[in-house]
Amino acid sequence: MAGISKRPRLKLSAGEVEHLGSLRDSRTAPWRETQRARIVLRYHSGENVSEIARAVGMTRKSVDKWINKALAMGSDAALKDAYHRPKEPVITEEAKAWVIHLACSKPKDLDYAAEVWTRSALARHVREHARKAGHASLARAAKATVHRILAEQPLHPEKVKYYLERRDPEFETKMREVLLVYQEVALQNQNGGMIPVIITVSVDEKPGLQAIANTAPDLPPVPGKHAGLGRDHEYKRLGTCSILAALDLHNGHVTARVERRHRSREFVALLKDLDAYYPAGSIIRLILDNHSAHISKETQAFLASRPNRFQYVLTPKHGSWLNIVETLFGKMARTFLRHIRVQSWEELQSRILQGIAEINAAPVVHRWKKLEALTTG
Repeated sequence: MAGISKRPRLKLSAGEVEHLGSLRDSRTAPWRETQRARIVLRYHSGENVSEIARAVGMTRKSVDKWINKALAMGSDAALKDAYHRPKEPVITEEAKAWVIHLACSKPKDLDYAAEVWTRSALARHVREHARKAGHASLARAAKATVHRILAEQPLHPEKVKYYLERRDPEFETKMREVLLVYQEVALQNQNGGMIPVIITVSVDEKPGLQAIANTAPDLPPVPGKHAGLGRDHEYKRLGTCSILAALDLHNGHVTARVERRHRSREFVALLKDLDAYYPAGSIIRLILDNHSAHISKETQAFLASRPNRFQYVLTPKHGSWLNIVETLFGKMARTFLRHIRVQSWEELQSRILQGIAEINAAPVVHRWKKLEALTTG
């Protein structure tokens, strides 16, 4: 006859009983937790250790362990394994600093082909060279170990973040000059109506636009079958073109040319178009970058033949983003240039000019809204 247990009864609140019951019946919780929940609930209901051991398929010693833990620390503690570390970590601060130093260097400087580290490659290098570097504790370092060391900083040597170096010593001055022009144009546009004596035009080129032809017809969308346009993967290249565009900052009108090449003669042709389009007595102020075609001898000769007609405002080097016409090129890319396919180079030229004509039919004035640099610095 079994003796009467000297253990106290386990008291559980209604909420604890409900939680243990849901855990016992769960199909997604870890098995060890569902098993321990069964043990605690059975002991709470009055079953002895032997009965519980037979019901859950465990030894009396194991059942005793979890019951005693529940009595001492509560039912939640009985469900979890106690966290333990067999020994203190042996990775020293000097070893971590060595890993960080490696992460801040390039693999190619250590005779690898790669430009940037992956976590696996860095961990492999650490393991191979740890003893020689005097950090034996890292001789078996896994990728996770290296990840934890880098996460303390944090460091991401596998990522590349691009920046723009300002190589123009007069960057701030030239940027301010361009922004002052935008501010002046904004004030002129507020007055409205009258054509200004100085007409400001934003000029740039979009080179390398490809003329691409299909090798098979496009398949139109069909309800119930495929929702989008079907297009064969193969295509044929028919050459490239450059769009030379001048955006009027007063009324949004676009003067443009589509050429096979982008040289001084093509740029001069655009200047001639602007000269013919605007009133003879006005000054055409051009905001443009330092491209060689803009300042070549051929271009300078044309400008000399039209004295006081054109006025340059140059954006700083690596500052073409200051030119508002870039927003026009973005609009073209999002609308009629998107996924464009043609059967000839001439068709591409015609469709681009048609798209520009559609823009001119409903022109939009492009404005530069960020003028804080004029009041700061």
